[in-house]
Amino acid sequence: KMATAYERYNLHTTPEKFYIEACDDGVDAVLAIDRDSNEMTLTDKVHVPPSAVTRPICGIMGTIRLVAGMNLIVITRKRNVGSLLGHAVWKAVEFDVIPYKKTVLHLSESQLQENNTFLSMMNSVLSTDGFYFCTDYDLTHTLQRLANTSPDFQEMSLLERADQRFVWNGYLLRELAAQPELHRFALPVVHGFIVIKPCRINGKIFEWILISRRSCFRAGVRYYVRGIDSEGHAANFVETEQIVLYEESKASFVQTRGSMPFYWSQRPYLKYNPKPVISKTRSHTDGFQRHFLSQLLIYGKQTIINLVNHKGSEKPLEQTFAKMVSEMNNDNYIAFDFHKECSRMRWHRLQILVDKISETQEEYSYFMVNSEGKTVAHQRGVFRSNCMDCLDRTNVIQSLLARCSLQSQLQRMGVLNAGQQIEEQAEFEKIYKNAWADNANACAVQYAGTGALKTDFTRTGTRTKWGLMMDGWNSAIRYYKNNFSDGFRQDSLDLFLGNFAVDEMDGPTPLCAQKDWKLLLLPIILLLAISMCIMCILGAEDLSLHTIAHVISWGVASAVAGLAILYFGQHFVDAPKLVHKKKMD
Repeated sequence: KMATAYERYNLHTTPEKFYIEACDDGVDAVLAIDRDSNEMTLTDKVHVPPSAVTRPICGIMGTIRLVAGMNLIVITRKRNVGSLLGHAVWKAVEFDVIPYKKTVLHLSESQLQENNTFLSMMNSVLSTDGFYFCTDYDLTHTLQRLANTSPDFQEMSLLERADQRFVWNGYLLRELAAQPELHRFALPVVHGFIVIKPCRINGKIFEWILISRRSCFRAGVRYYVRGIDSEGHAANFVETEQIVLYEESKASFVQTRGSMPFYWSQRPYLKYNPKPVISKTRSHTDGFQRHFLSQLLIYGKQTIINLVNHKGSEKPLEQTFAKMVSEMNNDNYIAFDFHKECSRMRWHRLQILVDKISETQEEYSYFMVNSEGKTVAHQRGVFRSNCMDCLDRTNVIQSLLARCSLQSQLQRMGVLNAGQQIEEQAEFEKIYKNAWADNANACAVQYAGTGALKTDFTRTGTRTKWGLMMDGWNSAIRYYKNNFSDGFRQDSLDLFLGNFAVDEMDGPTPLCAQKDWKLLLLPIILLLAISMCIMCILGAEDLSLHTIAHVISWGVASAVAGLAILYFGQHFVDAPKLVHKKKMD
């Protein structure tokens, strides 16, 4: 039987130690953390001093070293999102970052400032919606992977057996991981989206589940993390699994999404849509092959669905991807110009793509176990979809392919009668479409900073004028965030995931890097020139030549300053400071 993690805890805090007591029935285990030496030890129930401050916690997220020293991160509130095969699935809702050191008097003013910045970075990641965990079930693996495991695997702790791609607190748990006797205190936490819905069709009740697992390798925000790294990890890689449970039978269909797997970047420089740049200095082949080799090993055959535009700035990316796939001798590459095909609200044309791959989808099949516990189908391949961000267009297509798979599964399970279509089941369709739209929003907020675009189509099956307006609003917010707050978000993720490590003994961290003061003059000149221009117009009693000359001169000054800001755009955006640019390319 798999070693489970503890479910309930009390945290007792004294000036010398943290005592984390497991409160499950029949358990006598306490994790003691020395706040001076940082040492972790497992003891039986200890006599906690009366002076200790006690509070219940939901689990340990891990530990991290910041400028002031070590910090303990705990989950303080959780919400039940449903039951998966009889196991409670929880969403971690609130966290607390608790310093080991009792005081910050040992820090200088600049160190204190840096420590506070790092703390706000940690809280920034922790406050991003979408952290889930389970104390007695492995959320990091698909049903098919779990069905093909050995008895040795079954006996491992949750932490040891987890798929490291999806353990978002893997770096934070490294101290607990180093001591096997502490593994039951370690909760692997996934990031993404989970929905569990009881549904009814023809009076038959079944569970419909959607799980999106974000990879923590090459994780980041949209404009700072594109393409792949040298290990072949693709940016914004997400594995999405749709599960159906009916009586004793179960079925699962898996899809993946991820950035185009070669070296390309798209750094913000104040332009609305920065031009993508394909690296000319690096060989793409090695990383590209590593990426697909790992995909083949994990998922089987690959059909690549590339949804980017076939003209404009996206065209060279599509051409490069197609060329690399043909060199790899993979003929399962489908380039579908989503925006062109669906322009002017012609969303019915998505059926062209669905029809084109229907035979492949039948061949790939899905995973299914019947009510006798016998495996009657295996999924032999996946559709790997991408657009530029692997968010909006990608999610629309994934929801359509998942519905095709579900149609077959529900008929096979006897939930749908012969000749019935899912689309005709109004009650279920509403649940299905809203869940996929919520999935799009969750993935989009985590990567792009705002909700997804095109969710009106996912929710209703039609594109609406209101949906277009909402997309415009979300695009404007994305523009602001991508230019003026994503550097901080990227730094936060790099700190959280261990791509950048704070060392107490080091000198000042890269946070101290100052912007060139000469460049900071430009926004001041722009504001001053625009203000003077407005004052000249409002303050003039009549439009004399003198007034017009003033307005023109201040207008020219505004234009020059504005153009200069755009020209030096990359100096004005909020760029990441913690990981060297080379590492991010």
